[in-house]
Amino acid sequence: MNYRDFGKTGEKISALGFGCMRFPEYKIEEKSFVDQDKVDEMIAFAYENGVNYFDTAPFYCNQNSEAALGHAVKNFRNKILISTKCPIGNETTPDKYRENLERSLTRLGTDHIDFYHFWGINRNCFDNIIVANGLLEAAAKAKEEGLIRHISFSFHDDPSAIKHIVDTSEAHGVNMESMLCQYNLLDRSNEEMIKYVNEKGLGTVAMGPVAGGRLAAPTDLYSKLTGKPSIATYELAFKFCLGNPNLNCALSGMENLDMVRKNAAIASDNSSFSPEEWKQLGLAMEEVKKFSELYCTGCKYCQPCPCNINIPKIFEAWTLYNVYGLKEPAKKMMAKYVSDGGKTYNDCKNCGLCEKKCPQLLKIRENLKKVCKILCE
Repeated sequence: MNYRDFGKTGEKISALGFGCMRFPEYKIEEKSFVDQDKVDEMIAFAYENGVNYFDTAPFYCNQNSEAALGHAVKNFRNKILISTKCPIGNETTPDKYRENLERSLTRLGTDHIDFYHFWGINRNCFDNIIVANGLLEAAAKAKEEGLIRHISFSFHDDPSAIKHIVDTSEAHGVNMESMLCQYNLLDRSNEEMIKYVNEKGLGTVAMGPVAGGRLAAPTDLYSKLTGKPSIATYELAFKFCLGNPNLNCALSGMENLDMVRKNAAIASDNSSFSPEEWKQLGLAMEEVKKFSELYCTGCKYCQPCPCNINIPKIFEAWTLYNVYGLKEPAKKMMAKYVSDGGKTYNDCKNCGLCEKKCPQLLKIRENLKKVCKILCE
């Protein structure tokens, strides 16, 4: 495994981070459970192969992710870095911040969290809740007490807000120490700010390195971009992220052992793109951007849908159809979804709740109607 300095935190972070939002699950009488045996196996394999950064959150996996991770790492807890997040709402006060933190500590079965994030924030949230309600000071106090080791944030907004968040925090006497943001071959919008915060000393982690699965399917994309023999598209995606000298870690939400094995191998590989290859990839980005007509990352923030429409699943099928030209596999995937009782746009009540929760600000209802019409023909 390759390791990098994690900003100025004093930590060494594995090039691959384990995102704990897609643990295998099962249901008993409509109640969801994490398959702990599979999770233990995946996490142990990752740890044994050098992964030392594990990222979770209170609502992942039907609120079971933190406890599942805590169970899986209990034998090597102090040899790894745990990252989790504090939900931020209009009513979040310092007391609520502390309550959220203590709940996460209990679920994780640990006495400290290495990187505690203000979760999924934007400029408005930062200014009108985090700063206005004294949450920066609450985080500093928790750090002083040893409950958290580093103050962090994850981000969904215009890239310019990143500089505002980092600089304003510093002006209030509280230094942000790491940032988690979207970054991949199809979406480089945060690239300049990743460089800025890295130069300020923050650790940098990319979420969505395979663009919500869009760069996971087999294609000859690398060959098209460079004219060279193809490599696996997911390998191209990871190497692109890890080729950025200002990025410390690529975070992957891994669902099974095979995925962990493949990603760990890439992050342990010492080969990298040459400057010429990197330049060629950059010049080809305009062509690649046409793939981003409907850029669903599969984050599942739109779930649950009141009408039980599995929006990420439907948009995943559309990715196969529209981006990779895998039309028949996409239609078969959609047909199976429907035959298993999956709901479609025809079941939508047009409430718009999904769009209010979407970090990418997608026009979900409009796209869902179009996608279902094409895939269900």
